[in-house]
Amino acid sequence: MTRSTQAQEHARPVPFWRGEWASFALFVLLLTIARSSFANHYQVPSGSMEPTLMPGDRVAVNMMAYGVRVPFTDVELIDRGEPQRGDVVVFKSPADGTRLIKRVVAVGGDTVALIDGRLWIDGMPLHAPGTDDIEHFGAREVHLNLRDGGGPDIADGTIPEGMALVLGDHRGNSADGRFFGLVPMKSLYGRASAVYYRSGEGFGWTRL
Repeated sequence: MTRSTQAQEHARPVPFWRGEWASFALFVLLLTIARSSFANHYQVPSGSMEPTLMPGDRVAVNMMAYGVRVPFTDVELIDRGEPQRGDVVVFKSPADGTRLIKRVVAVGGDTVALIDGRLWIDGMPLHAPGTDDIEHFGAREVHLNLRDGGGPDIADGTIPEGMALVLGDHRGNSADGRFFGLVPMKSLYGRASAVYYRSGEGFGWTRL
């Protein structure tokens, strides 16, 4: 091979799939897969979860909280347990597929009632006397917004296994399980971990 031929070989452009674009495309693909399977974020669109979440809040979502799934599918590879009462979860609305964020308030086997925005589980109120706007899910204390009333009541009923009832903390202003019904546990694909940005306060890490 002559020097001229060698120079021409070196002058040839590097194919797309061997150049920097290939590295960038691979990075974007891996980032997309990671967001689908491991961690993601959610921007709160409304006040349905006030005062816990405010409109515009940016929330970190743990996509591995309940298991590891094949990216972009509902196929579960590793089971890591089920959502618990009190968890703030992200899921697709059974009504129209919109991505929502609500709180799990009852799971399979629970007998639940909602009266004036206040929950009763298995015949026991979740609020203590004199604290009608605070509910307790185990050790977790949840503040409610009842300024607009409690919204529609729920008569005593038992949640079927594998299903969950989700509600907004702003009980009088939330399109939740009272309107679109129960949600399959397997559809709750992420648990909200913390608010990492709030308008007027900036970045932080407020655990949920």
